[in-house]
Amino acid sequence: MIKFEGFTLENGLQVVVHEDPNSLIAAVNLMYYVGARDEEPHKTGFAHLFEHLMFSGSQNIPSYDEPLQQVGGTNNAYTSSDVTSYHCTLPVANLETAFWLESDRMLGLSFNKKGLEVQRKVVIEEFKEVYLNQPYGDAWGQLTGLTYTQHPYQWPVIGKEISHIEQASMEDVKAFFSKFYVPNNAVLVVAGGVTLEQVKQLSKKWFEPIAAGKVPDKKFSQEPIQKTTRTKTVEQHVPLDAIYKAYHAPGRLEKGYYATEVLCTALGIGKSSTLYQELIETRECFNTIGSYTTETIDPGLLVISGRVNEEITLKEAEQNLCDVIHTIQTNGFTEAELEKAKNHLEASFVYDTVDITNRAEELAYATLLGDTNMVNTNVDNILNVTLEELRQMATRLLQSENSSTLYYKRK
Repeated sequence: MIKFEGFTLENGLQVVVHEDPNSLIAAVNLMYYVGARDEEPHKTGFAHLFEHLMFSGSQNIPSYDEPLQQVGGTNNAYTSSDVTSYHCTLPVANLETAFWLESDRMLGLSFNKKGLEVQRKVVIEEFKEVYLNQPYGDAWGQLTGLTYTQHPYQWPVIGKEISHIEQASMEDVKAFFSKFYVPNNAVLVVAGGVTLEQVKQLSKKWFEPIAAGKVPDKKFSQEPIQKTTRTKTVEQHVPLDAIYKAYHAPGRLEKGYYATEVLCTALGIGKSSTLYQELIETRECFNTIGSYTTETIDPGLLVISGRVNEEITLKEAEQNLCDVIHTIQTNGFTEAELEKAKNHLEASFVYDTVDITNRAEELAYATLLGDTNMVNTNVDNILNVTLEELRQMATRLLQSENSSTLYYKRK
């Protein structure tokens, strides 16, 4: 059980406090409700660009990292399709430093040409390294572009095209900041050896003077139900042929989400999973195989991906994969397989929340979703999934007409 208390400032900033008197450090997580799905189709990669820009200096502080390091703090950040999260840890005695730093860059970045050009180059190099110059690097972008036809999940977080970042103007950057980086579009979580009253005082001092903004409605083009199988073939210089098969799945707040997580785990996470045992150990047609879900707020994907053994054709490999899926839909999973999947998910969550930084992040995300107490109900929802629900989800999701398959062939 993760205990917490919360309050909302006059400008709309939601604040959550998790007191842990046994901790000598404080974890501060500031999560903005903006991700790649908030971008325009011809201006993608902006949320990720901003993750970098937020460290390039604010109105009153030339460098974010240096003052934090001087008081023994560390920091990091990430961008997803739905959110952008900034987090730091530091000694409790120096907690106010984090409030000073985070509030100043929320108040306003130091928009200057040099800072933009430096971060633009960093992001462009990352795009080249991860997306263009790495074997299978563009597979995710290829797959999402095939799977989504309307929803902005159709482009990866790093962006659809490198030209979008290359052509980003100062006006574009300022407009994106003023639209999304406002207190009423964020959640602040402070966890560790702190008190509620202490966090209230610091929040009101450093964040409440910042004016609220007009946050855009979260109304995105909804993806129509897929009714026909989609396929795409690409050829690149890669060591082995590969298959990426994506199925539309429930979003984070939809019924069936937890059953999908259990299905994914039983299906293809770990060496004891069905896909690994059947397709690598028994049939020996794949070199690697596994599954994962995108865990997005709007309807997401359950993805099965694997690299095919050299002597096996893509057609043979896919047929074996489809045979295994058909068997699962017909016979379901065993009670032992269900329990193993549940235990894996429960252990992962418990292990993650041992770290106070992860606890703060989980609290921020749950609050953003509308119910902070989700951090305490996630495990129960997993444990309540039944064998019948698992079978129904496998039958419902793992249908050919609900699938988009990328065949990644080596030249």
